[in-house]
Amino acid sequence: MTHNLSSGDTVGMSFWLISMALVAATAFFFVERDRVAGKWKTSLTVSGLVTLIAAVHYFYMRDVWVSTGESPTAFRYIDWLLTVPLLMVEFYLILSAVAKVPAGVFWRLLIGSIVMLGFGYAGETGLMSAKIAFWPSMAAWGFIIWEIFKGEASRINAGLANLHVQKAYKTMTLLVTVGWAIYPIGYFVGYFTNAADAGTMNIIYNVADFWNKIAFGVVIWAAAVADTDSKQASSIKTS
Repeated sequence: MTHNLSSGDTVGMSFWLISMALVAATAFFFVERDRVAGKWKTSLTVSGLVTLIAAVHYFYMRDVWVSTGESPTAFRYIDWLLTVPLLMVEFYLILSAVAKVPAGVFWRLLIGSIVMLGFGYAGETGLMSAKIAFWPSMAAWGFIIWEIFKGEASRINAGLANLHVQKAYKTMTLLVTVGWAIYPIGYFVGYFTNAADAGTMNIIYNVADFWNKIAFGVVIWAAAVADTDSKQASSIKTS
C-alpha cells in the first residue's frame, strides 16, 4: 500500500529531501570519477557508493515513517553498518593514493566503526540497555578520534608532501569530530533525558547524515580535483 507524504509532515519531508540530495550526490561522484587521476578513482567510487546506499535506505525509511509514524531504526542501522565503515576506509584510501599505508590503519578504523555501531544498535533496539550500550559505543568513537588525530594514520598524514591530501585529511577529521558528534548527542538526549521525541530524533539524524555523507565525499572530490589539476599543470610546464 502506498502512503502519500503530507506537506505538513516535517520529518517525512526531511527524509525525502535528503534522499534526493543523496541521489544527486551519487550521480555527481560517479560522473566526476572520470575527471580525476587514477589513484583517486577508488576514493570517489566509495564516496558514490556511500551516498547510493544511503539514498536507497532513505526511500525505505521515509515510507516507514509516513506509514507508521515510528522511527525506522532497523533500516537506519543497516545503512550505517554499511556506510560508516566505508567512510572510515576513506581515510586509508586518500593516504594510500600518495603514500604506502600499513594495513593496520585500515583494520583499526574499520573495526572501531563496527564496534561503535554495534553497541549503538544494541542500545536502540533493546538488545541491551540503551544507557549501558552508550558507553562502549562512545569508547569506540573515542578510539577512532584518537587514531585519526594521534595514531598511525595521523602520523602518516603529517609526513606527506602532498598538501591537497593533508588538507582533505584535516577537514575529514573535523567532520568526524564535529559532524559525528550529532549522533551521540541525539542518542543521549533521547535516551538519557527523554527530552526528544521520535520526530526530533529523526530530524537530528537526518541532518547529520546529510552533512557527514555528502560533505565527506565533497571534501575528497575537492582534494582529488585539486591534486589532478596541479599534476596536469606541472606536466604542461615541463613538457
